[in-house]
Amino acid sequence: MRTADTPDTTARLRELLEADHDEQTGREIADLAAGLDPTDATQLLRRLTLARGTVLFRALPPRLAFETFENLSPRMQADLVHELDDVDITRLLENLDPDDRAALLDELPGDSVEAALRRLSPAERRLTETIRRYPRGSVGRRMSPEVLPIRVDWTVGRARDHVIANLDGPETVYLLPVVDADDQLLGVVGLRRLLRTAPDVVLGEVMQPAVAAVGDEPQEEVALRFKVHKLLAMPITDTDGRLAGVLTVDDAVAIRDEEQAEDHARTSGSEPLRTPYPATSVRRLVRSRVVWLLVLAVSAILTVQVLEVFEGKLAEVVVLAVFIPLLTGTGGNTGNQAATTVTRALALEDLRARDVLLVLGKEVRVGFLLGALLGLLGFTLAGLVYGIDIGMVIGLTLLAVCTMAATVGGVMPLVAKGVRADPAVFSNPFISTFCDATGLLIYFGIAGVVLGI
Repeated sequence: MRTADTPDTTARLRELLEADHDEQTGREIADLAAGLDPTDATQLLRRLTLARGTVLFRALPPRLAFETFENLSPRMQADLVHELDDVDITRLLENLDPDDRAALLDELPGDSVEAALRRLSPAERRLTETIRRYPRGSVGRRMSPEVLPIRVDWTVGRARDHVIANLDGPETVYLLPVVDADDQLLGVVGLRRLLRTAPDVVLGEVMQPAVAAVGDEPQEEVALRFKVHKLLAMPITDTDGRLAGVLTVDDAVAIRDEEQAEDHARTSGSEPLRTPYPATSVRRLVRSRVVWLLVLAVSAILTVQVLEVFEGKLAEVVVLAVFIPLLTGTGGNTGNQAATTVTRALALEDLRARDVLLVLGKEVRVGFLLGALLGLLGFTLAGLVYGIDIGMVIGLTLLAVCTMAATVGGVMPLVAKGVRADPAVFSNPFISTFCDATGLLIYFGIAGVVLGI
């Protein structure tokens, strides 16, 4: 239960955790920690460094510690596991749901994974290994194998008795998979329909077609179906159609949130953090950004080389240099707008990779109209200040750059999807760099024709 003075409690705990520890401080931390609820404890852990968070976690009562551990991301769980002793690790692992346990094991090094699996009971190890057989990023890695199937030849009364007798085991009972003797998924029955149907009716007469997925399918695509079909749960099968597990709506929402956070990070030129910022080490922050910066730095050399090629023309008409930031910035922004729009449409499955011609045609027109508006403005302002010739160069360049950037920005995410890459990877950073270099080529080409240099 939430205590009345939770804000004061968490503030005092942070103060104690940041101070030097002695026996009296340790007792006060334990007393205050015992009064937290799992949500407060989780939020406090997310705001602490790993060292201070470990002190707090060890001070939590066992049940509260487990409920808090369940709320943490797999990366945070893995960091804590490295700091705990074997007894605590075994207890935590045994009580986790199989899908959560598999996600945690994915964050551990190979030798630690084997040691962790050996600590599990045979039943829990078998459930965990069932999930780990599926590739990372697949829905099989996120499903729960703890599912309660009912047989197609049972009566409704027998099915109800079976559900009541096994309420504590499955991940959910709101949607019940209907299978045959070989565990082939035949359909589903909602709990409400099961309760209001006469007990002597055979399940085959009341079951509905199942909206299901195969365990190897990408988790993001499967999660989207929950929104489209308004599902609470979805049966997951193996490649032969046999029931393997179930994915619930809370897991589908978590998948969508993770994918959106990953896309947002990558469009900004970094890898997503899998721990809260306060608990993320400097080394991990550097690692999440440095690869992208190196790639983009190498890509930016193209822009420098373009400028070197046209150094002579810049020397003849120095005023051309004044407009370079405007033109490259406009091209990059136009391309990023198109890429973001198309990437979002891909995520919602409004577009597919084969729709490249549709997007190409639409973005050419959008870019041309945007370029015409900006080009007219650029021609007018630059022409008034620097003369008609310069105004014409700027106006025509804005028209051409906007058309090119919108087209490239719209098509690149589809190309990425077609080659099974993350569309976000081909978004803002790469498109900006491409548009900078290409925009300069267009700029100096137009200047050469109009100004005769």
